[in-house]
Amino acid sequence: MLHRDTALLSGADDAEEHFHAALADSIVDCWPFEKALTQLDLGEWLRRRRRNAEARPHLSATLECFRRLDAQPWIDRAAAELRAAGAPAAGAGPASELTAQEQQIAELAAQGLTNRDIAARLYLSPRTVGYHLYRIFPKLGISARAQLRDALSQDPPQ
Repeated sequence: MLHRDTALLSGADDAEEHFHAALADSIVDCWPFEKALTQLDLGEWLRRRRRNAEARPHLSATLECFRRLDAQPWIDRAAAELRAAGAPAAGAGPASELTAQEQQIAELAAQGLTNRDIAARLYLSPRTVGYHLYRIFPKLGISARAQLRDALSQDPPQ
């Protein structure tokens, strides 16, 4: 944990070295949650440096571990990071093709919010929301806003 904490607090030059040192220690295998947190932090760190291909294996392993531990808030965070790194969450359905922003917009629209309401919540213009919905419908294989809720609920839990 010391290497992980040092990586989180150190500069960009030293962080990667500390993340790898934290994961290389064999004792970390005795603590799967702590190992998954370290991999999540490393995956996020790599993704923010536009090293998505390197981040994906760490984020996938993290997601799998959090699923086994049934740590729902961490599952959500790892799945979102994995999507942001350019990979759909494993076992996901059609909604996995949506970007994080499209997913947010689709969920709010499925709740019955108007484009103007969604725009106000997400600090976007109503026209931008409409554009995203225009892109979401074909990805989900639907043609009407009323079908959003059913299309999103068909997705397996992440």
